[in-house]
Amino acid sequence: MAAVRDKTVVVTGAGGGIGAALARRFAAEGARVVVNDLDEAKAQRTADGIGARAVAGDASAVVPAAREALGGGIDIFCANAGVGTGGGPEAPEEDWALAWDVNVMAHVRAARELVPEWLERGSGRFISTVSAAGLLTMVDAAPYSVTKHGAYAFAEWLSLTYRHRGIDVHAICPQGVRTDMLAATGTAGDLVLTPTAVEPEDVAEALFAAMTEGRFLVLPHPEVADYYTARAAEPDRWLGGMNHLQQKLEQAEGRS
Repeated sequence: MAAVRDKTVVVTGAGGGIGAALARRFAAEGARVVVNDLDEAKAQRTADGIGARAVAGDASAVVPAAREALGGGIDIFCANAGVGTGGGPEAPEEDWALAWDVNVMAHVRAARELVPEWLERGSGRFISTVSAAGLLTMVDAAPYSVTKHGAYAFAEWLSLTYRHRGIDVHAICPQGVRTDMLAATGTAGDLVLTPTAVEPEDVAEALFAAMTEGRFLVLPHPEVADYYTARAAEPDRWLGGMNHLQQKLEQAEGRS
């Protein structure tokens, strides 16, 4: 597609899963791609498969190294790296801090680096891999749910603030996707996410459709729009349904 061909793209958390699928799709469309991941071997493996450059390290600090690898500016930034921290208020302080740092602040830090450059030239594209949990919530995963709400809010803020100045923003909000993160969600994931899980390539396809149509919200599971509407229109009914899921989870795990 014309909006991608010959553009420079950075994808964080692209050693596997959604990030790798995004990197492959951008490369297939003619973009020059930097693959970022904490795991250097995984980043290099993805990059080698698509003729991209690998830049390992923390997603929060990747922009300068990515610019160097690309030999100039960054046209499209995919803030895809994330952590699926579970538990509730009893989760350790460091788990909450990690979820906040990776799921929200990495996006903020990237935007801090990129937005001035994009405003100066009048174009840029910021893509946040959020989650349906950012629109709704996820049982048994308070740090994940809370920080994904934050990631969605930040993407929304970027869009409403800068869209008239040439910056396009997209928030990807899938439910279950067949990745290592889904496999690590245990009983909660089996109950809520696995039955309708899609492939990472489906997420990339949904993003490209949204870019073509100029849509902010990317829903690989279209039914999430109905859930989101119901949550806003009848919050008590929606919370009651989610509480029913919580009770099913507790029964499945022998907690009740």
